[in-house]
Amino acid sequence: MTNLQDRDIKAVIFDWDGTIVDSIEHIASSLHQAATELGFPALEQSAYRNIIGLGMVDALKTLYPALDMGEIDAIREAYGRYFFSKEATPQQIFTGMTEVLTDLRSAGRGRAVATGKSRRGLDSALRTSGLQPHFDVTRCADETRSKPDPAMLEEILRFYDLAPHQAVMIGDTTYDMEMAQRIGMPAIGVRWGVHDDEALSRFEPRAIVGSVAELRRVLGL
Repeated sequence: MTNLQDRDIKAVIFDWDGTIVDSIEHIASSLHQAATELGFPALEQSAYRNIIGLGMVDALKTLYPALDMGEIDAIREAYGRYFFSKEATPQQIFTGMTEVLTDLRSAGRGRAVATGKSRRGLDSALRTSGLQPHFDVTRCADETRSKPDPAMLEEILRFYDLAPHQAVMIGDTTYDMEMAQRIGMPAIGVRWGVHDDEALSRFEPRAIVGSVAELRRVLGL
């Protein structure tokens, strides 16, 4: 396990769902309810989980390849009703992650979010979880390009005026790992989200951690 010390990393970029907040099952359930309500076939829960991290349009096209844009919009609207019926709360934050963010701030490192969520969804989650003050900049799939395209990482790097090797991407999916790999940014995979070690390892992250304590050690906190 390689530590990423202060001299190496100036900004830490986090995925949101499955990395900072325990929201995977709620997202999967909301997708299932939205799709089946509109008459689309029910899929295995693992299928809904597997696309978490993608922007909604890409996620739905992966789940139901024959969808047209009208059908995608209908599912998105239904999904929003189910998803926003339960807001993110401080209790959903993975234990220890708030302290990681606080200590990164004390260490003078930038903190950012790169997520497949919509801007509406992330802004709501930041507000209701209480984490909004911890982040300098955030990027969402509906205002740039969906993971694994690295566009949102490139935009965050421009905000900080950093090169890719001066930041690190932390996430629970292959989409996070691939996004970072495509621009030469180091990445850290976390085991408490969607994808397993074998899948994450294909994109050669600097480390894969199984606890927040391990994450702290890798970040040199």
